[in-house]
Amino acid sequence: MVSLDSPSRSTHSKQRQPRVAAFFDMDKTLISENSGSLYMQHLYGKGEMGLADLALGLGDYLRYKVGMLDLEAWVQGMAAPLAGRSEPSVVEEARDWFEECVIEKIYPEASALVADHRDAGDLVAIVSGAVRFVIEPLAERLEIEHVISTRFEVVDGVFTGRVIEPACFEQGKVHWLVDFVAQHGIDLAKSWFYTDSVTDLPLLERVGHPVITNPDPLLYWTARRRQWPVIFFDPPPAENS
Repeated sequence: MVSLDSPSRSTHSKQRQPRVAAFFDMDKTLISENSGSLYMQHLYGKGEMGLADLALGLGDYLRYKVGMLDLEAWVQGMAAPLAGRSEPSVVEEARDWFEECVIEKIYPEASALVADHRDAGDLVAIVSGAVRFVIEPLAERLEIEHVISTRFEVVDGVFTGRVIEPACFEQGKVHWLVDFVAQHGIDLAKSWFYTDSVTDLPLLERVGHPVITNPDPLLYWTARRRQWPVIFFDPPPAENS
């Protein structure tokens, strides 16, 4: 684990200007699985997704991890089926899914890291390509106030089926992070970013404290080469039972 204890952090954290932030990716960083895969498996188990669609979705995830997925088309494909659905109903379904499938996947060590940063006075945020209604139950569980995410357009409480560009992936993540940093007066040179994925390299290169968590092979070797800290979390208790 990375120690966050130091006299300068504990004594002066609340007086720092501009603020220091700790940004956390979600999948394989705060939780031990990919949230998209978990959701597809959930739909399959409920009979709302066929085996062919499940296989296609998992294949898309693998292509994303190796940088071979058309992200713009893929995200639009995720948003389109929601057209005409009420936002409250989708949010409620996402909360039920979180309680049933995700809560047991939270890394205890990640939860402790979040608490350490919060206690140090840092602004804590989740930065993820997932949509907000998927992330918010986890953010509330971990007492994380801020979420930077892919956003689907809602008009009068109803999803339109459109994506608010850019989606929060790769350079899109950088776009929304830069906007967030400007709004909240954050010093990126003193801030932290935790992630498992090489696709987050543009963000890792912008913070003063990149921390690699449970990395994919490409990010692991990049971290070794750049001498970035690498940490591996123990599986959540539910996965050890």
